[in-house]
Amino acid sequence: MDPRIWSKLPPEILEYILSFLPLKTFLNLRSTCKSFWSLIFTPPFINKHSSSSSSSSSSSSPFSNFLFLSHPQFHHSHFTLYDCNHATNDSSSLHHSSPSSSWFTTLVSSGGLFCLSDPTSCSLLVCNLLAKTSRKIQYPSFNLHLEHLTFVTTPKGYTIFVLFSHSSSSPSSSSSNVFVYDSKVLSWTRFEGRFGVNLGDNIRQHQGVYFNGGLYFATPEPFSVVKFDLGNGKLERPIGVLPNQVTFLRLVGDGGEGKKMYLVGGVGSNGISRSIKLWEFCEENDYGNYWNEVESLPDLMCRKFVSVCYHNYEHVYCFWHEGMICICCYTWPEILYYLVSRKTWHWLPRCPSLPLKCSCGFKWFSFVPNLYAAV
Repeated sequence: MDPRIWSKLPPEILEYILSFLPLKTFLNLRSTCKSFWSLIFTPPFINKHSSSSSSSSSSSSPFSNFLFLSHPQFHHSHFTLYDCNHATNDSSSLHHSSPSSSWFTTLVSSGGLFCLSDPTSCSLLVCNLLAKTSRKIQYPSFNLHLEHLTFVTTPKGYTIFVLFSHSSSSPSSSSSNVFVYDSKVLSWTRFEGRFGVNLGDNIRQHQGVYFNGGLYFATPEPFSVVKFDLGNGKLERPIGVLPNQVTFLRLVGDGGEGKKMYLVGGVGSNGISRSIKLWEFCEENDYGNYWNEVESLPDLMCRKFVSVCYHNYEHVYCFWHEGMICICCYTWPEILYYLVSRKTWHWLPRCPSLPLKCSCGFKWFSFVPNLYAAV
């Protein structure tokens, strides 16, 4: 660390060296001086090292990609991070620029951005934790009750889908309306209809999936997959013939690309899953749309998963993370994931630092740091 050497380094060499720092170290370094703070916003650094500027996989990015775990017993900005590049766990605090961050709930992540809701001020907050930027978005009306929030990044920005009912109505009210926020125009569009009845209660717990220019949702029994057209606000159902004897269904997209869509579901009888399968959605001009079976979860893994969720499949949720289809349960701190490129199933074990007394309420998120993700 001889200053006589470091002071003579060309800026581009210094940028290259700093790109190898772990994300947590890099974030701490930014606050040490103005030069380091401004370094990440220079065109050479963004062009060389932004994860979004590369068309290849995230392995080309200097920043690790993370799976992070939240729990009601954690502090509002404290999460357990799993570094997927280095296969290590870390207990860290993540902060954004909102002064009232403790009031924000309903955390959703997509494409390096996070979306949080604040019922006290009837607003949403979209933030980029790496760039320390955020945007506060007011509800389209103050007399509405937020029933469901889907937040997805698209190739041109991000879309927020919210299902509202009037605050005086019950959550199952047929007067629910859909509002869609488009980051390209920074405004809401309202669509009226009986969406609460048509989409069902299931979507209030699980996000929609962006695919082929629309948002797709899996509905509860009788199971179906419906498409919400972002252009005209109409529902199309059903989408493809579903497999027989399914006990639960979850949709997974390909991380905002909108090119592939998968279906994770249990197969069995009388509400008991005997196997868990993965299907991919296929579009055919001659034979129509259909779900093609890709893989089945090995028997021993299946037995473990159905035992930890106690056959209460409402606790099961899925998401995409850097080529992985992650299957999680609110009652269990481990992740079951399918590696698409290798067609193999794996368990991500429990974090050693996690308190043993933590029970229900585990929630995993995908965090792929992206300097270029605009709020």
